[in-house]
Amino acid sequence: MARLSNMATAKDRFDHLFKVVGSERFLKKQGLGNEVPFFICPYPAEEAVGMDMMRASLAKKLENRGVRVFEINFYDLSINLLRDRGIWDDVLAAEPSIGKDELKELLQGVLDPETHLIPEIRARLAERQFDVLFLSGVGEVFPYIRSHNVLNNLQSTAKEKPTVMFFPGKYTQSLDTGASLDLFGILHDDKYYRAFDITHYEI
Repeated sequence: MARLSNMATAKDRFDHLFKVVGSERFLKKQGLGNEVPFFICPYPAEEAVGMDMMRASLAKKLENRGVRVFEINFYDLSINLLRDRGIWDDVLAAEPSIGKDELKELLQGVLDPETHLIPEIRARLAERQFDVLFLSGVGEVFPYIRSHNVLNNLQSTAKEKPTVMFFPGKYTQSLDTGASLDLFGILHDDKYYRAFDITHYEI
């Protein structure tokens, strides 16, 4: 199956993802060399609601085909972590009275990928049998959690099975500027080059 074009419709994207993720080549991590099996699924930020519905339908259709999907939503994960540590109510109470920068610093501290998020993800992965990992909720946790930080820290944890991060923006790769995760299509400062663009994956 050929890569998606820039003019692809939502249905084209769904069909492509189903055929790619459900393929033996993808699930067995073939053709990746020695790279980690990380894939970015970029999509227009304005299509976020439709993408949420499509991702749920995709997971269900893959499950019916025998492909076990495990999804971790960063927003839900963050709230669970704050609640588990007993500070969720404190954060809600403090939010109206502190500045955005102070709130950002607070959340970045308690949701640090290396010390908090990745250990929790590692524990969840150890409890499940799955064939592919979906990561979602990237836009909802910005700027407290940056996707490139998560991917960098996740390399040693989620490398046994393919991982697909659904990304509201663009994943650009250039010989001149390198690779960049451009959240919402406008933020160009998240450099990450280890992932593959799943819309370019051919089977």
